[in-house]
Amino acid sequence: MLKRRIGTTELEASVIGYGCWVISGSDFWTGTGDESSIKAVQTAYDMGINFFDVAPVYGFGHAEELLGKALKGKRGKIIIASKCGLVWDDQKRITNLLSKRSILKEIDDSLRRLGTDYIDIYQMHWPDYNTPIEETMDALNQIKKEGKIRYIGASNFPVKLLNEARKYGEIVSHQCLYNMIDRNADFYHNIPLYYRTEEEIIPDCKENKTAFIPYSPLCQGLLTGTFKPGENFDEKDVRNANPELKGEKLARNLQIVEELKKVAERIGKPLSQIALNWLIKNETVTTIIAGATKTAHIKDNVESAAWELDNETYKEINTILDKYQKK
Repeated sequence: MLKRRIGTTELEASVIGYGCWVISGSDFWTGTGDESSIKAVQTAYDMGINFFDVAPVYGFGHAEELLGKALKGKRGKIIIASKCGLVWDDQKRITNLLSKRSILKEIDDSLRRLGTDYIDIYQMHWPDYNTPIEETMDALNQIKKEGKIRYIGASNFPVKLLNEARKYGEIVSHQCLYNMIDRNADFYHNIPLYYRTEEEIIPDCKENKTAFIPYSPLCQGLLTGTFKPGENFDEKDVRNANPELKGEKLARNLQIVEELKKVAERIGKPLSQIALNWLIKNETVTTIIAGATKTAHIKDNVESAAWELDNETYKEINTILDKYQKK
């Protein structure tokens, strides 16, 4: 497995990481269960993946618990990245909260659920504009000094806020939405994005030697080439909130997929591998958050790091993407 260094740290992550949102439980993702989720995480590890990205809000603590169970006894061989800043109440209503008091509670809850005494990269999940970033960074620096986390990361931060955070401590990684469809997206699951990944985030990461970690690399399954017009998952599935997977946007995106399928057929590679390899081709990409629960899909993800798109095919793909982006 190809590995890349995480920013200025000594950590080296597999270029294909494992995203744990998919192990939140059957109430959140169609066709998943605890037993299969644990097996999936262990399969990913066995296939060479050492970077596992999770968050407390995934399954309201459930994903962290499953990850801890699945990787018990392997702690020194893996990199765990979790998050803070999305908290929920008894009715499971979620709030953005990055106050010092909340972070000091969140970290202890995450460590307990994961069954570990430290988290490698602790990421601010989404901005909290009601809390001064100085207060947030003060909390993160404190738990870093205490040894509960090794490094601080960010997720979904506009560059202006990220630069403000950098005044109070080092940010080693930045995780943002990025794939062939969502290159400079305005929204994610109907949440406004106050950043443009390709135009702003990737150049910023390159300039500041910050690890860039793209999430949703297959546009939540769209770039596997298996989606059809209409409904592709049941009504409880979290992907119902993704505007790219419904209505006119889905229709347009399926046209892109059909053109990309022709490229895939010509070079003899699955579309999903091409989508991941397209990301790997960008050297600013450090590790890709790819979630999967089926062994075949995990194997497919891992195999995407074993070959490289040639420059001509890479340009051809970008021409296709640019054509539809302008529509």
